[in-house]
Amino acid sequence: MGSQQQIAFFLRELAEGDTWRRAAAAKGLGRIGRDEHAWVLAGAVDDPAPEVREAAASGLGRLGVPEAGHAVLTALMGDEDPWVRRRASRAAIRLGLDSPEVVDAFSRLLGDPDYHLRINALDGLRALGVPGDRRGLMALLGDPDWAVWGRARSLVYDFRDDPAVGAELVRTAERGTPEARVQAIELLPNLWTEPILDALVAGLRAESAQVRITAAARLIDVEDARGQEALAHALEAEQDAEVAESLLWRLGRRGDERVTGPATRWLGDAYAGAAAAAALGAAGTRGAAQALRTAVTDGSLPGSTRAAAAKAMGEAGRWDAVWLLLQLLDDPDGDVRAGAVEGLDARVTDGLWLWERRSVARALVAHLAADPNTVWLTHDALIGLEEALPGLRRIVDRTPSAEVRAAALSLLDTHSATDEHTPQDLPRFVRALDDPDETVRHHAAEGLAHWLVTTGTRPGDELRLRARLTALASDASKADTRAVAEEALRALDGCAPAS
Repeated sequence: MGSQQQIAFFLRELAEGDTWRRAAAAKGLGRIGRDEHAWVLAGAVDDPAPEVREAAASGLGRLGVPEAGHAVLTALMGDEDPWVRRRASRAAIRLGLDSPEVVDAFSRLLGDPDYHLRINALDGLRALGVPGDRRGLMALLGDPDWAVWGRARSLVYDFRDDPAVGAELVRTAERGTPEARVQAIELLPNLWTEPILDALVAGLRAESAQVRITAAARLIDVEDARGQEALAHALEAEQDAEVAESLLWRLGRRGDERVTGPATRWLGDAYAGAAAAAALGAAGTRGAAQALRTAVTDGSLPGSTRAAAAKAMGEAGRWDAVWLLLQLLDDPDGDVRAGAVEGLDARVTDGLWLWERRSVARALVAHLAADPNTVWLTHDALIGLEEALPGLRRIVDRTPSAEVRAAALSLLDTHSATDEHTPQDLPRFVRALDDPDETVRHHAAEGLAHWLVTTGTRPGDELRLRARLTALASDASKADTRAVAEEALRALDGCAPAS
């Protein structure tokens, strides 16, 4: 049967067939009909059967005649059957219908109980470049379906500088559902923070934990005494560990001394304990320091909390921090050992006392070789410690661990530290160019390049070294290893002749 005969058949079926035959005919016309048949489908939207109305709406979208669709699709978008509303709304988007009536129809669908239709409404409004009904749009910020609230959030963001949208966003931040309030508070531009200060302070007492967290996040950067006082009181009264953790991290970063009491109480909590320790370190009060001293040695506390306390002690830099942290390097809990290394790293960075340097260097070198779980953390803590160089040389010469050897070799790099024995490190770098492990070879080539630049000395067996570096520059599997080998070759070219 040719297309003409098929169209004629569909037209007869649409006029005379039963429900399913009329629906099938409408679908058929939508697939193979011509522009004039769009008007036939427009006439079928009054059919008593929702199956036919649904097929007619879908066919109108396929045939692509906006004039025919405009006449009927806005009405179908309010049909009592959700499948009809679905097809009509998608057809309206497909046809690019644009009129106040279409905007109103999409706006009504923002509150539709069918989440597919809420999605269609948001897609349609975005296609039209309008926010539609502001209140209906804001309500969808609290929609349970991520595909809905995600689209709503994106649309609100695009129009949040519109005064009407901004005013509704403020109202939602103040009085919306908990889920919508969270989104609204996050979406409000910074210039709106001061006008909604009362709402944010009230949000710290909201029943929803997520609202409290979001309000605190917005208040933390506000230089307003009332807001900061409210945050301190909120932490004092908070009973939820997740909210307390958020408040502790935020107030801790500000170094607010008022966290000392609440943070000390939260140290024993598995969820908020680490944040409490960090906040105590930032507070820097005598009470905070004493709480941290107790925490690092309290075996009943979670390892993560003790680790955070150790790191905080190092960052706070109290007089006894180094000696307490050195003891923790032998703790049976791996998290605690890592925290102690991070704390010592902070002390090295800030500047150790002269009498601390040798003890710290000796302990960290031993830890580098002994704890495979903290190799690169320990490496970072050793950077700049000249006193560690003798022990690092012994590690390079003796350790069976490629990772430890790479870390130690990296620390012999003249960019890290130098001493009177640095000129004797050349053979170590050269030998390591043949190491089976590429990470070791990488650090050997990098250290060699820096050694050559620092000493300005051309090695005796230059031809063999040049050949090895040339091979490494072309054969290494990793691009960064090839790059440092090329760097070493350039450094070798710049050296003075051997005497």
